[in-house]
Amino acid sequence: MKDVGTYEERAFPAFRNPTIDTLSLGRKKHHVPLLFEIDVTESRKRLRALKAETGEGISFTGWVTRCVGQAVSAHKPVHAVRKGRRKLILFDDVDVAVIVERSVDHRSDRRADTLPMPYVVRKANEKSVRQIHDELRAAQEAPLEQDAVQIGARQQRRAARLFARMPRLLRHLLLWRRLTRDPFFAKQTMGTVAVTSAGRLGKGSAYGWAIPVGMHPLILALGSIARKPGVVGDRIEIREYLCTTLLFDHDVIDGAPVARFVQHLKALLESCAGLND
Repeated sequence: MKDVGTYEERAFPAFRNPTIDTLSLGRKKHHVPLLFEIDVTESRKRLRALKAETGEGISFTGWVTRCVGQAVSAHKPVHAVRKGRRKLILFDDVDVAVIVERSVDHRSDRRADTLPMPYVVRKANEKSVRQIHDELRAAQEAPLEQDAVQIGARQQRRAARLFARMPRLLRHLLLWRRLTRDPFFAKQTMGTVAVTSAGRLGKGSAYGWAIPVGMHPLILALGSIARKPGVVGDRIEIREYLCTTLLFDHDVIDGAPVARFVQHLKALLESCAGLND
């Protein structure tokens, strides 16, 4: 064998198995992606002003989550969930799963891995930006049990560890089958909307789009914020545009009502909605 250089061999972490399950099931859904830009120039100015006034910043993702909750509440079919073949469930409460990066400690070999973990903001449509911001900050700082798979979930550590190590078929029978068939269990477990952020994929004029995969009826992925010329009134100015990707379930809704939802969401984000409360 040719020399391949030095390397390290590790055991595949079992805690990644539920993530792989989620991706596999997500690829089976009839999601349609929409890529669009949102002018967040004024909103980012307001966020910076709030930090200067109070000494504490507001989470950009938390603010977006609040706007998503408001827009979904006004367009409920976008987060509808199928119940069997003949019914749809349209929930009044908008439960948003926000993906938070956490460091997961593996005490067996004293390693730590970074893992995106969901935290469900319940009734995001009824909460203020500050309330959602505080929830997300608490979720990021909360002690994390070994082998945990969701922040804030009331799960026994031993049960979560055992589930992650089960054969895939058994994991499907115990959890995923019910999750894909029972809309009430799905909402309670993971919410009906997901918001994830790819962070700053680039600086200045760089564009970065995220194409997510997941099981939620509605998924919003935040990419980079790019600077480019934009038209304001009769002037051309340098503006900041958020690269945004939306996935919607084409089984339950068509493009026209989704387009109306997107226009509503853009209006909220471009008008600093919730930042002056």
